[in-house]
Amino acid sequence: MSQSVIAPVLCTHCGEECITTDIQWDDKTFCCEGCKMVYGIINQNGLCTYYDLNKMPGITQRVKNRPDKFSFLDDDTIGAKLISFRDEKQTHVTFYLPQMHCSSCLYLLENLRRLNEAVLSSTVNFTRKEVTIIFLHNKTTLREVADLLTAIGYEPYISLNDLGNKRPLLKKSLIYQLGVAGFCFGNIMMLSFPEYLGVDVSEEGLRSIFRWANLALSLPVFFYSALPYYQSSWKSLKHRFLNIDVPIALAIIITFVRSVVEVVSGTGGGYFDSMSGIVFYMLIGRVLQDKTYRQLSFERDYTSYFPIAVSAVKDKNEIPTLLPDVKINDTLLIHNEELIPADGILTRGKAFIDYSFVTGESLPVRKEIGEMVYAGGKQTGGNIEVLVVREVAQSYLTGLWNRNDRHQEKGKSFVHQVSRYFTLIVFIIAAVTAIYWKTHDPAKIWPAVTAIFIIACPCALLLSNNFTNGHILRILGLNRFYLRKAGIIEDITKVSHVVFDKTGTLTDSEKQETVYEGKPLTDEQRSLVTALAASSNHPLSKAIVKYWGASRGLSVQGFIEKPGEGTEGYVNNVHVSLGASAGNFHLPGKKGTMVYVSIEGQTVGYFRFSNYYRSFVPSLLKTLRHYYTISVVSGDNDAEKENLRQLAGADSVLLFNQKPADKLVYIAQLQKKGEKVMMIGDGLNDAGALQQSDTGIAVSAHANNFTPASDGIIAAENLGLLEKFIRLCHINRKIVIASFGMSVIYNIVGLYFAVQGTLSPLIAAILMPSSSLSIVLLTFGASNLAAASMKLKR
Repeated sequence: MSQSVIAPVLCTHCGEECITTDIQWDDKTFCCEGCKMVYGIINQNGLCTYYDLNKMPGITQRVKNRPDKFSFLDDDTIGAKLISFRDEKQTHVTFYLPQMHCSSCLYLLENLRRLNEAVLSSTVNFTRKEVTIIFLHNKTTLREVADLLTAIGYEPYISLNDLGNKRPLLKKSLIYQLGVAGFCFGNIMMLSFPEYLGVDVSEEGLRSIFRWANLALSLPVFFYSALPYYQSSWKSLKHRFLNIDVPIALAIIITFVRSVVEVVSGTGGGYFDSMSGIVFYMLIGRVLQDKTYRQLSFERDYTSYFPIAVSAVKDKNEIPTLLPDVKINDTLLIHNEELIPADGILTRGKAFIDYSFVTGESLPVRKEIGEMVYAGGKQTGGNIEVLVVREVAQSYLTGLWNRNDRHQEKGKSFVHQVSRYFTLIVFIIAAVTAIYWKTHDPAKIWPAVTAIFIIACPCALLLSNNFTNGHILRILGLNRFYLRKAGIIEDITKVSHVVFDKTGTLTDSEKQETVYEGKPLTDEQRSLVTALAASSNHPLSKAIVKYWGASRGLSVQGFIEKPGEGTEGYVNNVHVSLGASAGNFHLPGKKGTMVYVSIEGQTVGYFRFSNYYRSFVPSLLKTLRHYYTISVVSGDNDAEKENLRQLAGADSVLLFNQKPADKLVYIAQLQKKGEKVMMIGDGLNDAGALQQSDTGIAVSAHANNFTPASDGIIAAENLGLLEKFIRLCHINRKIVIASFGMSVIYNIVGLYFAVQGTLSPLIAAILMPSSSLSIVLLTFGASNLAAASMKLKR
């Protein structure tokens, strides 16, 4: 009797396919008891708007969380390092929630107070995927708050990095400086109108009051708001390097000094409006850039990946221990799906370790008692115990970051190089002007020379650079390509060689290409196999269910799953097994991962799994190889060599079985040949190569989660847009050059008046805002036009 495959039923909470329809709440069906429980909590507290805002917005709860996972938060020493504020009644804490993805998440998380009355408020930072919670610690605990978030599907991700509170937030001082400059600039402009329009002799007293008021308002701008430019200039000069902030700081000082002299001597109103305007517009550009690339953390090290605490076994008791306190010869208890934080020897249990994020190998590795296990691997079987032989800071994983001693300076802008010549030209013009007026009218030396430095400030060049870079960074960010700083845009334009990692970069590590080969199976036999596969959470089991479709109404008895060996059980009283052992089945010699199917003890066939290349990979590689040399380096074996050769082209370089150090050395060799290398990878095994490269881009399915230190982070699904992103970076440089050309025209007009010593505050007040406004409009319009032509979000 055959059994047909039924159309899938999706879980009300998470949208995953339901293997059985037995798990229900009212008329709602769920894929597991975990999703049903989350729905119950939300429903009972009147928060079902969560499901109205987005369809099936939850995260699957099939993998159960360990009840005591956050027991380490009961330790006040650990808790104190996480909270940001605590008084007699309240505690403030911020958690990172990588599961946050939609408006439903926002709604639920901001209504935590309805789930626990001890929670006073919860504020979500959606961009950073963080929630700040204020709770009454006499009614609930930090652990209970973490358990509450976990119960509704938002398990906090707490890493060792949180001990240092390393949060790349926008500097508040910069915001204050911008606010002060804006306030003073606006008021100075208003008080300067009598100066622009002229006043009667009878109102000289009033004009004098306005001048002194402008002087008073300029003091906070000069001594506080302009500080970043003084500090940058001083650092530059100490290193015997002339960056663009030096002539800007000089212009600010000269403008202020001349203005003070004019007001004190009663000979004029000065140029306080121009000075405050320079500072205000420059700070806007700086804040725009900082706000864009500080949304994500790029300077990640092993502390961002390691847990904050681990379970140590002492006198047969499980003791939560801070990771820095773990010492050699300590015994650690590692639970299922937990990271191994230190190199050690397996002393109890069977280890089935997923090293994909460390070595690039796509399949878990089986380890027996007495074998070495290394930090960075994730245990995917039962509980194991590990005897520490190397401390956390000395582990293999930390070496992936520390091995690279090449501290190159990335993101160095050509603007600083241009500013050298710009400053030199300004000094020459000032010197020639001074010589000329010394022989003709010495009284005009002071007003002419100072006016040259006021009007020829390279602020327009910096403005064009900051606004264009800031806007390009914003466009790239909207398309989920985040750069660490603006200078990386220019580094991208110099790239000549692109190196790809394979696993997790060109391929989707969560998907497999699946093919069944062997004896043809009836529909009933297929249903038996998929029913068994559906009982397992192993990725290959899920691939089998997806390949043949889920079956209904079949019960699985005596289910056993052995890490590294497979699964078996009785489906409708028929013994079925899926595993790595072929038995007496003939193996045709094909490469790839095999899962063998046995029914009633007889091997009937096998599933062959190969890498699933992202849909856009063929077109991406085809486009890039026209402009760049392509290399693919992988920690995997060469089973995919033929496929990759077709995708990457005959001239590409394909390297397999590459260790992390091998990848780094390969990139260094390319650089010795004069190549400018862009490295694109996803795992810790790529960390050294990403740092060594001229531009390192980390690929992530979750933009804030588990990416090594890099110059940029790109969402995996948007990697296909890489060629467009590179093109946009090239256009960015053209826009900056065009903006600079426009600013030169304004400078020439201003210098015409300056060298004659006739530059009035009115002319300066017209030229400065006009130049700035024109540049903003040009950069904004040109950037948007370029993005629109490529059909990018903007």
